[in-house]
Amino acid sequence: MPRQIVIIQGHPDPAGNHFCHALARAYAEGAKQAGHRVSEVEVAGLSFPLLRTQEAFEGGEVPDDIRKTQETIANAEHIVIVYPLWHGTMPALLKGYFEQVFRYGFAMDKGDLNRMPRGLLTGKSARIVVTMGMPAIIYRWYFGAHSLKSLERNILRLAGIRPIRETLIGRVHALKPEKREKWLTKMRALGERVF
Repeated sequence: MPRQIVIIQGHPDPAGNHFCHALARAYAEGAKQAGHRVSEVEVAGLSFPLLRTQEAFEGGEVPDDIRKTQETIANAEHIVIVYPLWHGTMPALLKGYFEQVFRYGFAMDKGDLNRMPRGLLTGKSARIVVTMGMPAIIYRWYFGAHSLKSLERNILRLAGIRPIRETLIGRVHALKPEKREKWLTKMRALGERVF
């Protein structure tokens, strides 16, 4: 059954020539080939300020680019997030984007003193694709994949999104062309299955 997918490209370089971009394109190709509907969001091309106060997060005006992204996410059944690991976490631009998008009233209700906020994006699934210079097993086992777990638990699951699957690609700068092509083939296959 065809699904509505949004691919969030979180690489902060707008040039669009990084492996993250190729991975996102491969996922989109596979999904479209299988008949799924795909929307794409290039975070590097959006205009939004960083949130600097609690008041701005809770009730400040939502920038136009962020509002459009929220509409795209609201209409999606599956969310794919692609980004490079920088200093052990997502790039600052992507973090600022998530802070803008996943606000009260869109991603969750405010809750109160007696209960946690309730996620408003239930019924959606996600896949997170992270590229990194270190071996993926080192990130997962030695560093505990702490930033990935934070994205999953503190942003996506809090908003009600599940299941969440991950693809970690390590030593990306050392990948030989045939290994890169294997990853692109895998991403096309994941896009076909929306897995």
